[in-house]
Amino acid sequence: MQWSKWQSTGLHLSPSVLRETLDGGQSFRWRCDKDGIWIGIWGNHIVRVKLNGEGALTYATHIKSTNSATALHRYLGLDTDFSVLADTLPWRSDPHLAKCLAAFPGLRIPRQPFGETLLCFLCSATKQIVQIKEMVSLLAANHGEIIYNAESLTPPANRGGISDPALHFHALPTWEQLAAIPEETLRKCLLGFRARYISASAQYIAARPGWLDETESLPYPAAKDRLLELPGVGAKVADCVLLFGAGKLEAFPVDTWILKAMANRYGLNDWKPVQIVHFGRQHFGPLAGLAQQYLFAYERQQSRQSVA
Repeated sequence: MQWSKWQSTGLHLSPSVLRETLDGGQSFRWRCDKDGIWIGIWGNHIVRVKLNGEGALTYATHIKSTNSATALHRYLGLDTDFSVLADTLPWRSDPHLAKCLAAFPGLRIPRQPFGETLLCFLCSATKQIVQIKEMVSLLAANHGEIIYNAESLTPPANRGGISDPALHFHALPTWEQLAAIPEETLRKCLLGFRARYISASAQYIAARPGWLDETESLPYPAAKDRLLELPGVGAKVADCVLLFGAGKLEAFPVDTWILKAMANRYGLNDWKPVQIVHFGRQHFGPLAGLAQQYLFAYERQQSRQSVA
């Protein structure tokens, strides 16, 4: 594969913060090789990023993907100083939040394509990150357009008719493409019951041209209400899509990690998710979604350390 020269993003991150940003449950199309180089795909873009010896984040774009430097700038929010945003969070009066911010300095929230984010989080119900990545990879490999094909260089591994995604780079299928795929065919991508929701949502979206763009542009409450119209989209999925795909930082997704954090760190035992959402948005303010990412990352880190 041919890549551009390595260029600086202007960011300085630790390896743990970079990993949390790219592979902590916000996005599902990044993988890291043995040399510490991350390869990510979104839209028709293929990009590599790595930290140099000084901790500066650098990037290289694949020559077959156009405007990828500009796309990466938007994806990583390089025009937004997330450290300044984090400093406006109520960490001065919230010692646990202060501890979370100190553990992941510079953590940021990627701005991913809205439709792709919706598809990925419809795959996420009751699944762990590694399983979600596998489903998303299979959807791209089996039903997405090829961005770059390395098959001529190395024969693909035989996976029962499924191409090895390590040798091919595919875009995710569009919602219009998904609408033309039978539910039973989608199930072959290990989706299980999620295939039904993806198929039904695809039919809904395909029948309403412009619906996704309109939803993304709406204010948070109206956008969330629209997403909740889709089959299989509950409050948590809607908030994830709006936070990671629409840049609506007031969204406060509540999953098992946040329920655990709220119970163990804030004493909110046995609170329902809807109550936690209300608390989170009130306590953390208009950037509640940014606070949520720090809480989420810290809780997962502590869990890993307790097992090690």
